[in-house]
Amino acid sequence: MMAEGAGGGPRLAELLEAGWRLCEEVESGAEPSSGAPAVQEKVRKGLEALERVAAMVAQLELFSENEELEEIASADLKYLLLPALRGALTLKQVDLSRRLEHLETARAHFWRFLKHCKSYGLGSFHLPPATASPSGEEDAGTPSPRGPAAAQPSLVAMASNRQAKIERYKQKKELENRLASVRTFVESGQADEDQIREFYILQIQKWINTSLEEIESIDQEMVILRSRDAVKQPSAPPHGTSRPVRTPLKPFILTRDAAQAKVFGAGYPGLPTMTVDDWYEQRRKQGVMSGQSAPQRAAGISDEELQKQQQEKKEEEDDEEALQKARNWDDWKDTHPRGYGNRQNMG
Repeated sequence: MMAEGAGGGPRLAELLEAGWRLCEEVESGAEPSSGAPAVQEKVRKGLEALERVAAMVAQLELFSENEELEEIASADLKYLLLPALRGALTLKQVDLSRRLEHLETARAHFWRFLKHCKSYGLGSFHLPPATASPSGEEDAGTPSPRGPAAAQPSLVAMASNRQAKIERYKQKKELENRLASVRTFVESGQADEDQIREFYILQIQKWINTSLEEIESIDQEMVILRSRDAVKQPSAPPHGTSRPVRTPLKPFILTRDAAQAKVFGAGYPGLPTMTVDDWYEQRRKQGVMSGQSAPQRAAGISDEELQKQQQEKKEEEDDEEALQKARNWDDWKDTHPRGYGNRQNMG
């Protein structure tokens, strides 16, 4: 099952080689920034070439989930690298407005590459989840324990993760040394089939370590970007409703009836007066209150206005009580002569 002889001809291999070369140039380029126009042009051309390769590989049905690694031709092994190369170039795009989209796309490429490698038994590693969890943790669906008891599993996980990184670093160095010795034969065209097969398997194992590292880095960056976007979004009112803008009221004196309004209006010419009924009628016309009667709308009066009314009512009741006492005293004097009840100076 050779890719070059399966309808694609040498063009398929040339496209993969071009995309792969551009990816390596971007990764180890001399440009100080990946945002340089020359670098972004390489990224664009590399992605375009690899996308064409991906379409052709899918059309040829080059790989099957039912086959073993030994069944794949040595010359076809390099096409397993296709998703990893696309993920690496996708990460080099510098459009900040689409950064989260690029991270998600690159992660999907790296994960697909790791899944293929896992199915073929290439490397011993733990396959990350298909999508990044909001918290950036692998087991997002498992509730984390609370309290001091949670410290021990966390320390174990950290130690395990650190050990895995150390092992990946050692493997990476060993792979680079082995690749350097085999690359010379392959690039010169003097390598036999066994050397070609070893070269591509070493490349796949190298990209397995790179993909695991990139997915871990992507998950961390996605958590930061999503948190930043959540802070930027304005808080919406509950149930999507907004409060209507009310026209501010001008200062005025609230009275119970028209007679009281005249009394207060005479003493305070600079401050208008208004009865309770007039106040409710004005608010009803402004659409603030429904067309209810004044006694039923008393609940809409502010605390300050209500307190003022209660104070006025208390003062009035006090006045009525004092007036009644004066009247009773006048009646008593009419029926009792002066000095009535005084017996202290009688002889």
